Amino acid sequence: MAYEEGIVTALTATGAWIKTQKNSACAACSARHSCKTDGGEEAKVEVRNNVNARPGDRVVIHFNTASLLKATFLLYIVPILGLLAGAGIGQKIAQLYAIEGSLPAVLAGFSCFAATVWGVKYRACQLSDQDSYQPRITRIIKKAAPEFTPSE
Repeated sequence: MAYEEGIVTALTATGAWIKTQKNSACAACSARHSCKTDGGEEAKVEVRNNVNARPGDRVVIHFNTASLLKATFLLYIVPILGLLAGAGIGQKIAQLYAIEGSLPAVLAGFSCFAATVWGVKYRACQLSDQDSYQPRITRIIKKAAPEFTPSE
C-alpha cells in the first residue's frame, strides 16, 4: 500500500482534488493520467473522498499497490509482448511464403504492437472506473480552520 499526504483543494461530484508534493513514485503512479502538475514540485490528483474531507483539510491518500503493479504491467509489458509476438508471426509468414528480408516481421510486429496499444487503452478506460484503481482518502490528519465570519 502506498500512502501520500496532501491538502484538499476542491470537492468534485465523485471525490476531491488533492495537492501533494511530487516524488519519484509519480512516474509509476496509476493515476498519473488524471494528475495535473503545475510545472513545479506540486501535483494535483483527483481522489475518492470516502471520509467527507473538506477544502483545506490535510489528508492521507492511499494507492493500492497491487492495482498499481497490474496497471504498470498492462501499460509497459503487454505492448512489448505484442510487438514480439507480431514479429514472430511475421517471420513465420515470411518462411511459409519464402519471402526474403525482414519486412513481414516488421509489418506484423508493428501491426500487433498498434493493436495491443489500442487494446491496452480500451482496457485502461474500463479499469479506471473500478474503485480498486482509484486513489482515495483514508483519513483526515488535520481539519481546516473554520472560516472567520464577522458578526454584525
